[in-house]
Amino acid sequence: MMDTDRKEQMQAFLKAAGWGNAAQHPLPGDASTRRYIRLERNGTRAMLMDQPQNAEAPQCPAGATPDERRALGYNAIARLAGADTGRFVAAANFLRLHGLSAPEVFAADHSYGFVLSEDLGDALYADVLNDGGDAHELYGAAVDALAKLHLAGAPSLLPPDKPLHPYDETALIAETDLLTEWFMPLALGRAASEDEIETHRMLWRPILHAALSAPPVFVHRDYHAQNLMWLPGREGLARVGMIDFQDAVAGAASYDLISLVEDARRDVEPELARAMSARYLDTSRRLGSDIDEETYRSQMAVMAAQRNAKIAGIFARLYKRDGKPRYLAYLPRVWGYLNADLEHPALSTLKAWYDKTIPRERRGVPEGLSQ
Repeated sequence: MMDTDRKEQMQAFLKAAGWGNAAQHPLPGDASTRRYIRLERNGTRAMLMDQPQNAEAPQCPAGATPDERRALGYNAIARLAGADTGRFVAAANFLRLHGLSAPEVFAADHSYGFVLSEDLGDALYADVLNDGGDAHELYGAAVDALAKLHLAGAPSLLPPDKPLHPYDETALIAETDLLTEWFMPLALGRAASEDEIETHRMLWRPILHAALSAPPVFVHRDYHAQNLMWLPGREGLARVGMIDFQDAVAGAASYDLISLVEDARRDVEPELARAMSARYLDTSRRLGSDIDEETYRSQMAVMAAQRNAKIAGIFARLYKRDGKPRYLAYLPRVWGYLNADLEHPALSTLKAWYDKTIPRERRGVPEGLSQ
């Protein structure tokens, strides 16, 4: 429930933006402290983001050291936007500048955490695909949009004043720590030992170092079927509507492709995933990139394993800490991806550790837990 002061702040913002008399239709929430409200006024629609400013730990200040980030909490360590709505606006403007369909921002009040933007509609990729949409067409368009975006590289600053933080070792290791902190206790019935935690980190560091050696690009960070909109009335790359990109960072070019083809919430056929990986390489070369296939595929395996290890930890946390048992149902899929990722030679040492520490039969929904 929104408190009275928050309602008054929101209404004042909407009135100043010319939407004070609009009908309001809250959208269902998920795993975020943000909420979204669809507005309708005289036959037109807009979207309101409501991000309470006291609901998140601080984000990462520019130039902060790893120790300073750890002192501020997880958002700063992992370089998440937290409650900073300015990051959403800056990232949206950057994407639109490159011809991609991020929502146009009509008004914003970052002191209170309100953003009024274009409503891209209801045609989530996930829904369109479930209704029989052409997977090759939708995924192909999403892959082409990534290849185009990656040509621009990673700016140090998203205008006017938001640093695009590097997705560095500190952030990536903090994310893989979620597996030892949350999934292992769920799977094994005990906390991970200090030795297990440190060994896990030690094995990840050299693997990540090799993957992070390539020039960085703009990484959306959650580029998957729940965060993409299908806009068939637009042309070319503009058919791919992008949302939920406020946590963008400068990182590996393979990360968003992995988010798309190893989707934690829906099955992506291995044949389709392979075709989309090949399409990304072909499209990138056609656009002028000198991308090396062997290097890129090795980076893909590493970033896929990193992302899936993180997600296994996040879904366990959503169940255990946040009381959201529906996320347990996704764990077998996530571990299916992760098991396959670990077969790459670049991950052999990590695979041996997982095989020893987390038995295969424990890599899913632990027995006796309700979904």
